[in-house]
Amino acid sequence: MSWRYLCEAAEVAENSLKLVDAEGVRIVVANYGGGFRAIPPICPHMEEPLEESGVIANCVLTCTKHLWAWDLRSLDLMGEAEKPLKTYEVKQEGGRLLALVEEELTYDFEEDTGDDDDFFN
Repeated sequence: MSWRYLCEAAEVAENSLKLVDAEGVRIVVANYGGGFRAIPPICPHMEEPLEESGVIANCVLTCTKHLWAWDLRSLDLMGEAEKPLKTYEVKQEGGRLLALVEEELTYDFEEDTGDDDDFFN
C-alpha cells in the first residue's frame, strides 16, 4: 500500500478526465470542479474506456456508451447505472495529485457466452 503520483492537478481541466500510469497501474483522474477522483480506466458496465466515452457535467460522470452515470461528489448511482464506481483515495500535495493504491481496482464482468450471434438461428 502506497501513495502513488498521478499527475499535476493543473493537467486535469475542470470537468475532464485524464488517463495516467501510476507506477504500472492505469488510473483515470476525474476533475469534477469540486475535487478530484481516481478511478479504474473502464466503465463497470461493459469495459468501455472512460477516457474516451466518459463525460463530466454538473459533478456527474456519464459513460456515453450506455448512459451509466455516477455523482462524483457522493458516488451515488444515477441514470442507468447498476454498479457502483470504484475509487482510489486521492490527496493533493501542493499541485501534485496522489492516489492510495493497495491493489489495482477492477470490475467483474459477466462472461460472454457467444449466444448473441445465434439468437436468430
